Amino acid sequence: MGRKKVYGMTLMTMVICSIASGLSFGSDRKAVMATICFFRFWLGFGIGGDYPLSATIMSEYANKKTRGAFIAAVFAMQGFGILAGGVFAIIVSAAYKAKYPAPSYEQNAFASTVPQADHVWRIIVMFGAVPALLTYYWRMKMPETARYTALVAHNAKKAAADMSKVLQVDLTAKEQQKDEEVEGSKKNKLFGLFSKEFLRRHGLHLLGTTSTWFLLDIAFYSQNLFQKDIFSAVGWIPPAKTMNAIEEVYKIAKAQTLIATFSTVPGYWCTVLLIDIIGRFAIQLMGFFFMTVFMFALAIPYNHWLHGNHIGFVIIYSLTFFFANFGPNATTFVVPAEIFPARLRSTCHGISAAAGKAGAIVGAFGFLYAAQSTDKTKTDKGYPPGIGVKNSLIMLGVVNFLGMLFTFLVPESKGRSLEEMSGENEEEGNVGDAKTAPV
Repeated sequence: MGRKKVYGMTLMTMVICSIASGLSFGSDRKAVMATICFFRFWLGFGIGGDYPLSATIMSEYANKKTRGAFIAAVFAMQGFGILAGGVFAIIVSAAYKAKYPAPSYEQNAFASTVPQADHVWRIIVMFGAVPALLTYYWRMKMPETARYTALVAHNAKKAAADMSKVLQVDLTAKEQQKDEEVEGSKKNKLFGLFSKEFLRRHGLHLLGTTSTWFLLDIAFYSQNLFQKDIFSAVGWIPPAKTMNAIEEVYKIAKAQTLIATFSTVPGYWCTVLLIDIIGRFAIQLMGFFFMTVFMFALAIPYNHWLHGNHIGFVIIYSLTFFFANFGPNATTFVVPAEIFPARLRSTCHGISAAAGKAGAIVGAFGFLYAAQSTDKTKTDKGYPPGIGVKNSLIMLGVVNFLGMLFTFLVPESKGRSLEEMSGENEEEGNVGDAKTAPV
């Protein structure tokens, strides 16, 4: 179908499901939750398609000298999205908190959640559709990438015409005639995803990109999804029972926005600035290393952090986010878009991203159960005793260490063209004289 067409489809899936999530309906709480889960699933489906396409499209448009920075910049915009979402949540919750005051949960459990609180989460959730919808026009005006058109669709003339529009230059007829020479033989001889040749050339690369993304997301999503629990445990935000529902949204949004401002966003843009200087491998290895160090620094003296030392805890906790984003959270997005052949690039990036989301599931549910107190009288309602937050953080440190080891399976792509990394010029050399010029 091509990058461009699917890119539009994934965008509209995200927009529709974001709006539908906020409009979730039902006659009781279970029905509303079921509706939310349905639309959030399909929202994730759209995001899962958008990840590989965004990275692949940028990699195929960029040149080899600045390609890493361009792909990383695409991903770094996620940081501004996190920041914008947090600020919007603060504004909405602050407005509703002032308009509809309510007692805390421990004072009056029923009255602590005013009916208007139902509006707050719906408005915040639907707001996510706005920036996505604003990009639709420009996505549809963007031409198909020349590498896809030439190497996958085998239409070099169309690729040259598209690149003429993008670069605003006229390409010569000599550059446009190469597709007829090799089209038939290439279709017959190029290897597929499940072939022995792919396994020989890229099997370890795919193992490296999937395993590192999987291990990263176990730790990264555990930290993200349970920030409020960790912040409450060390006293940075008040216990939930001392707040009403809207106040809790406000406090959590403020804490998460501070983390995003001082660690998440700077981490992303450090990667953008340095990825084409020190390379993908060095940034990923360094990121996993410091995530391991800081996770152990949180876990081993955990009892120390519990007794009034929450500022130090938050600083170290923020540094784990900084080195996740100035590290594997960015590079796991960049590298799969560079090292695989054009016809398999989006597919392999999608497989890698899917492995990451599998890690996110493991991290979310695993940490939820593992972090429960060892004392069954102190666990959350409905949960069995776990191993405690301290031991859970130690486990996340071990996961980060494993990610550092699997990084050695991922090749360095700094300063090399996509054709050099994927071996596509070698393939074309076997079936004809025409080659794709390295960019």
